[in-house]
Amino acid sequence: MATHIAPTAAAIRAHEELFAYWNSLRRDTPIPPKGRLDPADMKRLLPTVSLIEAPGEAGDYRVRLAGTGLYNVYGREITGRSFSEIYNSSAAEYWRGELSKVVRERKPSVGVHNLAWRGASHLSLIWIRLPLATTGAEVDMILGYDAVVGLGASSPTGIRPAA
Repeated sequence: MATHIAPTAAAIRAHEELFAYWNSLRRDTPIPPKGRLDPADMKRLLPTVSLIEAPGEAGDYRVRLAGTGLYNVYGREITGRSFSEIYNSSAAEYWRGELSKVVRERKPSVGVHNLAWRGASHLSLIWIRLPLATTGAEVDMILGYDAVVGLGASSPTGIRPAA
């Protein structure tokens, strides 16, 4: 008899899988170069993977790539959009703070973010963000993975349409 894994356990397992993959890309560098990423190596996770570009001097974070499963979370395409275009001011500030910590500390980060800003307070994102560097040691890109958990989030991927 197959055992059903709760969405939270599946999210944690996916985080562990993505972290192990990211860590394997580091080799001799503290932060893996973005060029070492291979979508084929994380095929199962791609629907809710994102690549987020760190801001320049006065810019905003921008989603460079968003998996197809994230369309259901956000209710629209977010690839190419800045955080101020995606989120309300409170959610944008939350994400800017979390990602700035990843950039500044040059370390992975995990957390939980409620989707109340989307009118879905019964759902939360369990997220992981992993620093990447295009060249050198400066973080200029962030690899992300999101899983939606909560009441009604019972699909195997943890993703369901936004309210």
